[in-house]
Amino acid sequence: MSQLLPQQQLTQFINGFWVTQAVHVAARLGIADQLVAGPLSAEELASRTGAHAPSLCRLLRALASLGIFRADDAGQIHLTPLAELLRSDHPTSLRPMALMRGDFQYKAWGELTGCVQTGQSGFEHLFQQPMFDWLAANPEAGVLFDAAMQSIHGRESTQLVDAYDFSACETIIDIGGGNGSFLTSILKRNPAAKGVLFDLPAVISRARSADHVKEFADRLVLQEGSFFEQVPSGGDAYLMRHIIHDWNDEQSFLILSNIRRAMRETAVLLIAEFVIPEGNEPFVGKWFDLAMLVGPGGLERTEKEYKSLLERAGFRLEIIHPTCSEISLVEARPAPV
Repeated sequence: MSQLLPQQQLTQFINGFWVTQAVHVAARLGIADQLVAGPLSAEELASRTGAHAPSLCRLLRALASLGIFRADDAGQIHLTPLAELLRSDHPTSLRPMALMRGDFQYKAWGELTGCVQTGQSGFEHLFQQPMFDWLAANPEAGVLFDAAMQSIHGRESTQLVDAYDFSACETIIDIGGGNGSFLTSILKRNPAAKGVLFDLPAVISRARSADHVKEFADRLVLQEGSFFEQVPSGGDAYLMRHIIHDWNDEQSFLILSNIRRAMRETAVLLIAEFVIPEGNEPFVGKWFDLAMLVGPGGLERTEKEYKSLLERAGFRLEIIHPTCSEISLVEARPAPV
């Protein structure tokens, strides 16, 4: 394929929201789920999903041009490897992400100009409420958010467990641990360890029903609370996966200070986040950084920024453990007083 001219390449970038919305609609209608048993015509799919057949045909034609679904010469619509990931029952389904990205997050990104001009969250400006407060007040959206986070970050759990040896940790406390997928991955690998899943009441309530949490009922304590107030004490390791990036420096300092007060001098703090590299090379974390600006109002950070933030809260940055994905594990220890 010949290289695109600059005008063509920029045009593709500008039109990116077309693809976001097209995939979102296919996910919302459950098209991939309808095709699990075999190919169907656009008319049959429209009948099953309550769609307008000619319009659905046009949507599927556009998606098929990207390899998302495939139409044969007889007009039958088939699943493709990309379309398989929109199935609800796929083990690494991206359907929740497609639903979330095209719904309330899509609306918030429309506020990006204001974010850049003011430094304030676009989500909060649009919905007149901080993002996590809004999710707590809208349970269906909260459930979707949890599922989307699992579809986005779920594959990281094994990579992060591979990056650090938890065998010496008797008690592992996951701060803002969401549905507990990261913590239970560690407990599965370390049968002598016990865990504490700590998060807001609404999040813990949702986590209680998760099968992977029930599996470790004898070794896992679910504790409600706010890390802006205090966190559980007594841990050998304190985890935060994609938590600090949700908050600005002052809020992050408060969270880290609360953890520092709860920690023994021998405990370790492990922060799983993107660590933004210097330079102009492509890195997905640079786009997640904008997502943090638009959504909760936080930011992704460089190694230098993590070092400064951690030192201010009473930690010393020990090492940054790379993984086989873009996520790193930032290891910090309590600094001598």
